[in-house]
Amino acid sequence: MRVFADKIASVTRNLKLEHQLTLTREIRAEHGAVIAGRVLREKSTYNTLEDRFGRMVTVQAGDVVVGALGHRNALHGYEGVLPKAVEAGQTLHLLNLGGVIGECVSHNPDVGRPFELEVLGQVLHFPDIGSRAGIPANVSMAALPALLKGAALPRIPVIYVMGTCMNAGKTAASCVLVRRLRQEGLRVGGVKLTGVSLMRDTLSMRDYGATTTADFTDAGVVCTAPGPGVVETARSIFAALGGRGVDVIVAETGDGIMGEYGVQDILADAALRGLGTVFLFCANDPVGVAGGVAHLKSKYGIQVDLVTGPATDNRVGQRFVEREVGVVAHNARTEPDKVAERVIALLRERKAA
Repeated sequence: MRVFADKIASVTRNLKLEHQLTLTREIRAEHGAVIAGRVLREKSTYNTLEDRFGRMVTVQAGDVVVGALGHRNALHGYEGVLPKAVEAGQTLHLLNLGGVIGECVSHNPDVGRPFELEVLGQVLHFPDIGSRAGIPANVSMAALPALLKGAALPRIPVIYVMGTCMNAGKTAASCVLVRRLRQEGLRVGGVKLTGVSLMRDTLSMRDYGATTTADFTDAGVVCTAPGPGVVETARSIFAALGGRGVDVIVAETGDGIMGEYGVQDILADAALRGLGTVFLFCANDPVGVAGGVAHLKSKYGIQVDLVTGPATDNRVGQRFVEREVGVVAHNARTEPDKVAERVIALLRERKAA
């Protein structure tokens, strides 16, 4: 079956798909399977899609959209699962802006119900030029090479940017750091270790001066989950950036330190945690700061170096953090220089030590 794809989502970007595609009606119900679906009706909210170039495009009824099967567990968005079986003609849902497709089981009222898609088929990939033998496409086909078991991680200082949940100011803080570190003459790598596929955050890091970026989708993963897989994915990402000659890595963990995307597994891994030279924590409110800082210390032995995010939007929150929690607090939006200066000072101090 031949189709013309109106919108090709960013989750498939590394496959470099063209708009004219060949589909098979035999669909593999597995994470990363690349499928096409027709949008069944219009939406007035949460109605855009990030295309393979990172541009946000409006989705309309009747559009043929290409994305990838997966799941999502978003507090401020959709909860969706990978169906046990997928057939042509079945109705599934667009779970995020990056083109992850699955079965929505609950949603946040602020985003409304998700787009419904009539499944058309799985995209066929033709690896051999001139051959008509296609294989079912999966985003893992273009994954970064996995780091061999037992291989050492590159010894590059990592600045971990963590938070209470999504929309806690992590990307804003990451971008402030990328820009200032770049101004210091450093080659900066920007990474997104966990979450659901979307280029927006790493593209923002590039806009602010990151020399190179990578995320879990570059490692062949549509949506991260708890377990050893997320650790291996993080190892692959760090190894890839280490091979690109960066001097420092700003690593954002998507979602929160108690979410369902595997952040806990990364923090619990001694080797990955050991790469951390500086630890930033972003929070929406003072209680989140107090609980998050205490949890990181008791659970993982991580001492937070700086608190930022909406909890520090003015001096009220900053006073609480510094007085009651005992951690330096600066706001990345209103005090970007103070955030950067604090981190740079810690990098120099710990390098010397």
